[in-house]
Amino acid sequence: FYGMRALLTLYLVRQLFSDLDATESDHKAKGIYAAYGALVYATPFLGGIVADKLLGYKRSVMLGAVLMAVGHFAMAIETEFMLYIALAFLIAGNGFFKPNISSMVGGLYTDRNDPRRDRGFTIFYMGINLGGFLAPIVAGSLAKFVGWHWGFGAAAVGMLVGLFFYQAIRHKYLEGIGMPPEEPPTGKSRGIVYTALALL
Repeated sequence: FYGMRALLTLYLVRQLFSDLDATESDHKAKGIYAAYGALVYATPFLGGIVADKLLGYKRSVMLGAVLMAVGHFAMAIETEFMLYIALAFLIAGNGFFKPNISSMVGGLYTDRNDPRRDRGFTIFYMGINLGGFLAPIVAGSLAKFVGWHWGFGAAAVGMLVGLFFYQAIRHKYLEGIGMPPEEPPTGKSRGIVYTALALL
């Protein structure tokens, strides 16, 4: 996620819209990045609703990771059409992934006063910050010295590696955490869930 985000504006200006004049290219790139950024922070609200009422946190995290990996691979195809397809996958994937991974961490500690809870979240956010530091270096270096598609491909591979480890540990360490609700949504609640799914 952070590796791809670091590349996006430069990719738009220097590669995808390089045939436009500088002002038009900058304007278009900034508009796309702004829309992408806004939707990335809006869709977790919808993804949280779907997880709470229908899928559960565990399945939502897996779905989000797969959608984001697909989006990163699609970014490696250097056409404007694939750009919008890729961003749609990334936005929807982030909506499922971002709120529910944090909820999974919270679910590890049934007692809200458990002193390990704060330490667990500290380790979790240190991991995020470490990824946010290293990913732009790796993806940016590949994009600069090898090619844009290599940079975006590295982001996809990173997502798949994370998903592999998540799958490997989830039965041992996450058993019973983040499961779907026992009763499916009904009535008005079902309508809200399906609306959220449609928007995602």
